[in-house]
Amino acid sequence: MGLRNSIIGASFAAFRATGLHRLVGAATRGQGAALMFHNVRPWRPATPGFTPNRLLEITPEFLDEALVLVRRMGFDIVTMDEATSRLIEKNARPFVTLTFDDAYRDTVDFALPVLARHQAPFAIYVATGFAERSARMWWLELEEALRGAERIDIADEDFALSLPTGALREKSTAFERIYWALRGGSEERLLRIIGALAARHGVDSAAIVEGLCMDWRQIAALAEHPLATICAHSVSHKMLAKWTSEIARGEMQSSKERIEEKIGRPVRHFAYPVGDPTSAGPREFALARELGFASAVTTRPGMIFPAHRDHLTALPRVSVNGNWQDAGYFEVLLSGAPFALWNRGRRLNVA
Repeated sequence: MGLRNSIIGASFAAFRATGLHRLVGAATRGQGAALMFHNVRPWRPATPGFTPNRLLEITPEFLDEALVLVRRMGFDIVTMDEATSRLIEKNARPFVTLTFDDAYRDTVDFALPVLARHQAPFAIYVATGFAERSARMWWLELEEALRGAERIDIADEDFALSLPTGALREKSTAFERIYWALRGGSEERLLRIIGALAARHGVDSAAIVEGLCMDWRQIAALAEHPLATICAHSVSHKMLAKWTSEIARGEMQSSKERIEEKIGRPVRHFAYPVGDPTSAGPREFALARELGFASAVTTRPGMIFPAHRDHLTALPRVSVNGNWQDAGYFEVLLSGAPFALWNRGRRLNVA
C-alpha cells in the first residue's frame, strides 16, 4: 500500500472509531468543497494487478453513493458559477461543486447517467491538447511502460536508474521511484525521460489519449447538456509553475480561447494541471485573475471557507480517491476534519 496510504488509512480509521469528525465538523467543514474526479468507470482489474494510477479512478456505483451522502450531509450540489457567487455574496448555505479533470470519455459514458439521475451539475476541465491528440498523459505512459517490462534502464544526464520490474512489487517500487524523482525536477526532463522509456517498451502515447479522451465533437455535444459546464485545463497539461510566465500565460489563455471557439460560449473557470504547490502558485493565481477567470481550482487539499472569496483563483479541492472508495471514509473527508490536521489548522493555503 505504501507509507503515505498507510498513514492516510490510519487517520481515517481513527476518525471513524472515535467519531471525532462529527463533533468538530461544524468548525472544520467550512462553506463547502470542490470535489475532484478523474475517471469514472467499472473497475477492470489490471494484469498483473499493477494499478499505480488507481487513485484517479472510481466506479459509477461509488459516484452514486457519494452523491447520496453529499446531500444527506446537507450540502447543495451547485455549479461553479453558483459556488463562486455564494462566496462573493456571503451566502452561508453549504455547497459542494463537482469537478472532472481531463475530459475523459467515461465522464459521458458512465458518470453522466449517475449525475443526471441525481440532477447534479458538474464542471469538466478540458486540456485542449488532449482533445486534439497533441498532448501526452505521461503518468499513464510510465504505467504502461512498466507493465510489460522485465527491467528498466534509464540513463539521461543527471538521472540514471536500473531496476528489475518483473514482479508486481518491483513494478510498483519502480513507478514510485521514477514518478517522484521526475516530478521534483523540470517537466522538460520528465517528458523526455518518460517518452524515451515508453518508446523503448512499445507504448503508443497517442493511442492512450485517443482511447481515453473526448474529441471536440463529443465536447461540443456535452456543452449542450444542461448539467455540464465546460472549463479550461491548459493546452498541453503542463505543470505551469515549472515554465516561464509567457508559456504559462499562453497555456491558460490559448485553452480558454480554443474552447470558446469550439463550443460557442464563454469559458469562465480553470483548473491547474497537476495543481499542487510545485505546479501552481501565486504567479499562476494572478495570471488566472488577469485572464478573466471567475475561479481556478488547485489540487491542494482542503475545504472552501468564506475567506476564499478573496482567493477565487486558488481554490482547494477534495480528491475523491479511488484507493478509498468507502462511504465512511468519504464522510470523514466531507467533515473537513482531516484537512484541519493535514493543513495544521490553516483554512487558507494560497502561498
